[in-house]
Amino acid sequence: MKHTISVIVENKPGVLHRVSGLFSRRGFNIESLAVGTTENPNISRMTIVVEGDEIVLEQITKQLYKLIDTLKIFDLPEQKLIERELALIKVHANDKTRQEITQIVDIFKAKIVDVAEDSLTIEISAEKDKVDNVQKLLEKFGIQELVRTGKIALQRGGI
Repeated sequence: MKHTISVIVENKPGVLHRVSGLFSRRGFNIESLAVGTTENPNISRMTIVVEGDEIVLEQITKQLYKLIDTLKIFDLPEQKLIERELALIKVHANDKTRQEITQIVDIFKAKIVDVAEDSLTIEISAEKDKVDNVQKLLEKFGIQELVRTGKIALQRGGI
């Protein structure tokens, strides 16, 4: 079972290293990791996606709380989750393919953020499945470059 864990930590040098090292030492695989500051510049939020049962989740939580920089941990339930992933996808484009690429971009409510003579760069912010689908549809044009953020997430409503 996949778990999305939101970890609130102090925004200090080395915190990401300590958290990722903890996972590595314990043999837990991080499927996705995104980190950024919160509304308070002294605090960061890590969104970590891991695979495992409730026992694995409990071990991870206990180990994370042992780190001095950890302030709070949330296991975000799938049904109460707002999640997004950002991707930038640069594809080959020419006069014959630009219209079809533009149609795909419009259908998925993505954006073309750069136009060059032989390529288009598309930005999409959506749920993981939608980003996967756009990527698959654009593969036939030839993907030159691709970067994805991994999942970021918040719990719906109040905490």
